[in-house]
Amino acid sequence: MLALADALRRRHSDASLLALGTEAGLESRLVPARGYELAIVPRVPLPRRPSPALLSLPGRLRAAVVAADRAIAACGPHGADVVVGMGGYVAVPAYLAARRRGVPVVVHEQNASPGIANRLGARLTRHVATTFPGTPLRGAVRVGLPMSPALAHLDRAAVRAEAVEHFGLDPARPTLLVVGGSLGAQRLNEAVAGAWSDVAAAGVQVLHLTGAGKVVPRADGGEGSGGPVHRVLEYSDRMDLAYAAADAALCRSGAGTVCEVSAVGLPAAFVPLPVGNGEQRRNAQPVVAAGGALLVSDADLDAAWLRHELLPLLLDPPRLASMAAAAQASAVRDADERLADLVLAAAVGS
Repeated sequence: MLALADALRRRHSDASLLALGTEAGLESRLVPARGYELAIVPRVPLPRRPSPALLSLPGRLRAAVVAADRAIAACGPHGADVVVGMGGYVAVPAYLAARRRGVPVVVHEQNASPGIANRLGARLTRHVATTFPGTPLRGAVRVGLPMSPALAHLDRAAVRAEAVEHFGLDPARPTLLVVGGSLGAQRLNEAVAGAWSDVAAAGVQVLHLTGAGKVVPRADGGEGSGGPVHRVLEYSDRMDLAYAAADAALCRSGAGTVCEVSAVGLPAAFVPLPVGNGEQRRNAQPVVAAGGALLVSDADLDAAWLRHELLPLLLDPPRLASMAAAAQASAVRDADERLADLVLAAAVGS
């Protein structure tokens, strides 16, 4: 959302841009920090099966539509010219409010398998965009996933020295980046800890982003031990440098992660989160099919898999280079501009 807003602002510096979000979401912090206005819409989860929550759904949805309608009317001197939805709790109220006002709607679906909100939204508009090929939404065009230009156009080789120094790594050793998203992934954490003796024996160092609140003891001998480093951090606000420091990544396959590692040309071993409607596995499949990544199920990821599958990759520079090229060739690196084109076309009725 923010990458799209930045692209629109680059083209039209005087554009009125208003984000809709909830009080509890990340947007409550990130949107104002980026310099954009945020309007709060009540959170309306859509029950996936019969439950008592269904009884209160009409009233809660009505209140959320009213809040979204008020925000749409207040955007710009004459109300919003276009409403863009990316799924989530506020999307359905925004789609319904825009539909009632006759404001064009653009739907962007980030996952390979669309969520409920965007399946509904796609029925209300002909302006539908997806991140991955084959996402089953009527009339959709693939534009990729908007991301910051700093990541989309990152030259890993050019900043590798800076990245290695930033994280206190050894520039002569191959580096595995382990990242499970903002909340971490305990399965990944445990697999790396269990395989550490083999990882260290192979001379591979690990940059391990455990996730907020996840405690993973360092497996190395500490600073000055002479062996490979196991650098453990809860998170990093310099993912560009984390990607640049790494030779391969072990990670979940949320849409953002898949698109970022592909765009920067970082070979990855994707471990789809085994929940939801299987969207993480489907997210990973295009880059895996292109030869840019490995895919392992959550149940199969353990120390033995790392030992027999991932370590040989890290010690094979030609294979890493081939996978990096394949990953980057499968990526869409100008998705922010492509989606901006679609949004502006919808706004003027073309």
